[in-house]
Amino acid sequence: MAEQVTFYEAVGGEATFHRLVHRFYQGVAEDPELRPMYPEEDLGPAEERLRLFLIQYWGGPNTYSQRRGHPRLRMRHVPFVIDEAQRDRWLAHMRAAVEELELPEPLEKQLWDYFTMAARSLVNTPT
Repeated sequence: MAEQVTFYEAVGGEATFHRLVHRFYQGVAEDPELRPMYPEEDLGPAEERLRLFLIQYWGGPNTYSQRRGHPRLRMRHVPFVIDEAQRDRWLAHMRAAVEELELPEPLEKQLWDYFTMAARSLVNTPT
């Protein structure tokens, strides 16, 4: 019986998630609506948190939970006002990052479907 490959392994492991998240935060750093949501001057810690979360979510090492506990995605985002416009800006930066990975279509779709679902679930302020 063949060992099942995780999504994390199928897309290239840590290096792929590093590229994805780094490219995403390059966009966020220049975004006048999203940048103020990150209190740190250096986005490096936020980049690391997202990278570790995604690595764990997609079947890689569970370093995120070891360092930060259960992800509790919605709870961690409650302090931030997130409306549909901010969601759409977040998704635009993530879309650019995903496209740069040039993943095979089924893997890209799986990744993108997750991001759109997660982004929709974090909206907490009516527009």
